[in-house]
Amino acid sequence: MSRILVTGAGGFVGRHAVDHLGARGHEVIAVSSRARQREDRPGVQWVQCDLLAPNAAAELTGAVRATHLLHLAWYAAHRAYWTSPQNLEWVGASLRLLRAFGENGGARVVMAGTCAEYEWGHESRFVEGATPLAPATLYGAAKHGLGVVADAYAQQEGLSLARGRIFFTFGAGEAEERLVPAVARALLSGREARVTHGAQIRDFLVVDELAAAFGALMESGVEGAVNIASGAPIALRDLVAMVGDATGRPDLIRYGALEPPPGDPAEIVADVRRLREEVGWAPRESLADGVERVVAWWRGRA
Repeated sequence: MSRILVTGAGGFVGRHAVDHLGARGHEVIAVSSRARQREDRPGVQWVQCDLLAPNAAAELTGAVRATHLLHLAWYAAHRAYWTSPQNLEWVGASLRLLRAFGENGGARVVMAGTCAEYEWGHESRFVEGATPLAPATLYGAAKHGLGVVADAYAQQEGLSLARGRIFFTFGAGEAEERLVPAVARALLSGREARVTHGAQIRDFLVVDELAAAFGALMESGVEGAVNIASGAPIALRDLVAMVGDATGRPDLIRYGALEPPPGDPAEIVADVRRLREEVGWAPRESLADGVERVVAWWRGRA
């Protein structure tokens, strides 16, 4: 099995990716900018490293000599990440990491991209290599720009590189301000859950499924952009209703109590043919079952 360096390992997606890869038998070097209190599972080693520091990438990759890299680290403060200048810092840090990884014997790289790289507003599903790439935010532009440069560098240097474009996710350990935990926590505490009209169509994966998809992409030889999503459209209203059913308090949901964000797209759904046919991965459970699991997790912390 592979020796995999995972950045952003202490983050929402990263924690689940580390667990998945460790369970698959890989040797995992889990990198976080913060000191970890969590005990290592067999095959997982935690390393504290600030990748924004100028020499951090070279020192880290030279020390661990990983064969594979799963790069998830990025600035991810809720809502602020869309416009934060820290996106620029992470482009530079990611390119330094990619170069250092290759120069220290690395062979296979998977980077986290985003559906925000696409031009939003299309009624059809987003297709890698077909749907226009015209990001509307600094975050999307930074991820897209990184992808263009990373692809060119990898091709030049003989690195195998794939970029998993994340659509929408929720799950255990998510920031409390985000949709699913905000609704679940309100309902579990007997409070009203105020949401928008909920007509927006989105494409969701539970976070541990998302981590498994990244693991499958890592283990494959597929290169280039790959949508990491379910391919199953759902209205936000229907997702919120699942949370209501799982908590037993759908009566407390107040649809239309909030206005959608300005310019909120009507529909964002992935074409997942590359993920299913080339990578060979598809979700293992229904979205409703995933919601039940996640609500149970929040219930245990209510």
